[in-house]
Amino acid sequence: MPNPPHGPVEHTPHTPPDEPSPRPYPNPYDELGALAGPEDDPLRLGLRYENDEDPDDDWSPPVHRRGGHARRRFAAIPITVKLLVTAVFLTAFALLADRCAVMYAEKQAQHKLQQDMHLATAPEVDIKGFPFLTQVLDKRLEEVDVTIPDVAADRVSLAKVRAAAKDVRITGDLPTSVRGAVIGSMDGDVLLTFEDMNRELGASQVRFSDRGDNSIRADGRLDVAGQELRVEARAHIRREGDRGVSTDVDGMLLDIPGVAAYRPGKHEGLRLHRELADRISRDAARAKAMLSVPAVVDRLGVPRGTVKAALHDEDRLHKLTGAPRFADKLMKVNLVDVVVDHPWLLEKVGIDPKLISGVMSLKPPELSDRLSLAFELPKEAKDLHLRNVKVERDGIRADLVGSDLPFGDAKK
Repeated sequence: MPNPPHGPVEHTPHTPPDEPSPRPYPNPYDELGALAGPEDDPLRLGLRYENDEDPDDDWSPPVHRRGGHARRRFAAIPITVKLLVTAVFLTAFALLADRCAVMYAEKQAQHKLQQDMHLATAPEVDIKGFPFLTQVLDKRLEEVDVTIPDVAADRVSLAKVRAAAKDVRITGDLPTSVRGAVIGSMDGDVLLTFEDMNRELGASQVRFSDRGDNSIRADGRLDVAGQELRVEARAHIRREGDRGVSTDVDGMLLDIPGVAAYRPGKHEGLRLHRELADRISRDAARAKAMLSVPAVVDRLGVPRGTVKAALHDEDRLHKLTGAPRFADKLMKVNLVDVVVDHPWLLEKVGIDPKLISGVMSLKPPELSDRLSLAFELPKEAKDLHLRNVKVERDGIRADLVGSDLPFGDAKK
C-alpha cells in the first residue's frame, strides 16, 4: 500500500448522514389565537383589542378642546328643561326689576311726605301688593303703610303715627314723578308715650304713668317755702272734638314728708302724718296745745270734761294721749279751718307756718295746669280724625281714621 505523500493533509468536514431536522416547538399564543374564532375573546372575559375597530370607519383626529364636550352635553339637554330654566331666569329678572321700582317709589313718597308735612324725620313708607309695575300702569296702589315718628302736637310730640292707606289713586307718573294722591280710606293709630310726656313736660318735674282704670297717675315735685313737696294727681283722658285729647285732673294731693298731706279742691283737707301724730302724743306740751283748741277736741270725739281734767293732771294727760288709738284719731282730724282760725297752733305742734301757708295758697286751677296734658293733631292732617282714646301701659293711644284724603298736588 503506497504511503501518502508528505505535506499538509487537507481535512474534509464530516457530514453526518441525512437525518430528519427537529420540529420547532409550537407557540401557545398562536394556538389560543386560532381557537378564539370570530369572537376574539377565548377566555370569554369580554375583552377586545384596542385596535378592534371597524376598518370601514373614517379616521378623525381626537378632539382636545373643552368646548366641544360642553356643547355636546348642552345639546343633549331636553328642550323642556331649557325652556324651564329660561322662564326661571326671566321671572327672577322681572321680580328684581319690580322690587327696585318699589324701593324707588317708596323713597320718593317719603321725601314728598316729609316735605309737605314739615316733618323733622323722614317717615317709613311700605308699598304693598305684587306686582308693583302693574299698579304703576293703573296708577292705583292697593295699600300703603306709613309710619311717622316724632310728630309735633302742641306741648308734646306724638311718638309714632301709623296708618294703612288703601285704594291710593296716584297723580303723576310712577315711580319717577309723584305729584300727589287721593287716599280712598285710611286707618291707623297715634301713640303719645309716657316717656315722651315725662321728658317734654319735665319742666314741672311731673312723671306720668298708667293708673289702671283708663286714667293717668301724675307724680311730681314742687318747691314751697324752700321745701320740696311731692305732688300726686289723677288725670282722666277725654277726646277733645275729633282731633284732640285733653285731661281732667282731680284727686290732687300735696305731701309734706313727715308732717302732713294737703288735698286742695272741693274736698279740701289737711291731715297729719303718722310721724307727727306720734310725736304729739308723746310730747306733753304739744298734746296740751292741740287739746286746748275746742274744734280739735270735738273732732277727736273726746268728752270736753275728760280733756279739761287731763290738761290739769299729767297722769291723766299721759293716759289720754298714750292710748294706742289717740294718734290714729289725731291723723283723721281735718285741720284746714283750725290752722286758719288758730295759726299759732302750727308752731306749737312743730309745723312751719310759712310752709302750710304756702301749700294752702296753691289753688286747684294752678295745680291742674301743672299736671294736665293735651295734644291735637297737626293742621297738615286736618282731614284725619281721632277715635277710641284709651290709656295703655306705654302711654295714650287713639285710633286714626279718614277717607277721600287728598295729598300733595291733589289738594289743589
